[in-house]
Amino acid sequence: MTDHYVLVLPDRDAAEALAEQLSASHPALPEPELHREALAGEDDAEDAQWLVVLEPPLPATLTPAELGELAAAYEGWLEDA
Repeated sequence: MTDHYVLVLPDRDAAEALAEQLSASHPALPEPELHREALAGEDDAEDAQWLVVLEPPLPATLTPAELGELAAAYEGWLEDA
């Protein structure tokens, strides 16, 4: 079992849209947390990845594979734990 699930998105808009979609589709899911992660050597906010962090357990209606597919739809990915 993982400590948390991290979806990496290319920008804030994608992260917010994915978090909203997850909350709407899976009301039993704890509130997704959004975090900005600056890329190494970058100090411009435009050059940052955004993370959507989910605390387990996932609802039975949502699997890690589905999280990966959702992230890919927003040009992101599910980080390996």
